[in-house]
Amino acid sequence: MTGPTTPPTRHERRPSSAPTRERILEAARNQFADKGFEHTTVRSIAAAAGVDSALVHHYFGTKQRLLVEAIAVPWDPVSILEPLVAVPVDALGEALARTVIGVWDSAHQAAVVAAARSVLTGGREDLIRSALLDVVLRDIIPRVDSPKGTGELRAALVASQMTGLFLTRHLLRIDALSNLDTEEVTRLIAPTLQRYLTGPLDQPDQSTDDAIPRAT
Repeated sequence: MTGPTTPPTRHERRPSSAPTRERILEAARNQFADKGFEHTTVRSIAAAAGVDSALVHHYFGTKQRLLVEAIAVPWDPVSILEPLVAVPVDALGEALARTVIGVWDSAHQAAVVAAARSVLTGGREDLIRSALLDVVLRDIIPRVDSPKGTGELRAALVASQMTGLFLTRHLLRIDALSNLDTEEVTRLIAPTLQRYLTGPLDQPDQSTDDAIPRAT
């Protein structure tokens, strides 16, 4: 007859789950960057990390939440942008500007800037691209796909405007922009976003001699 199992002493600890969690995050970063959000699955992330899919769900819940943690932003873009679904297309520019700029200028500002710096200095710009096009703008693309086939271009133009604004206002901190309040920036940027979303995308006519004044 064997004796009772000796209980662990208070100095004994279970192995930390941190390495497993970080392994899943790194696998997710690589897959989101290489394949995009839509074409990445929880199963493929789990396989790359060498764990069961249930463990991915245990740590992160959903694939969207995993992407949020992969890019280290302190807010869930899916939840923040969900109300935009009910906004009419012809008012999307202002609604999108107000929502996104509002988050940037909120109490989350320092954490958002820190996350952006971390991703950019780490050479993971592809993660930002995936987050923008596959999550932030995903539901907007089909709504602005007129003429047919222009939805992705329109979303890309919006992304270029918003990333440029974030860069100049929060990373480079150019005074003319960084000194404006949230309402002023929204008022200035919203018409441009709306034009990208629903306006004509024809190339401007450069054929006339008087299109650009020339020195004589």
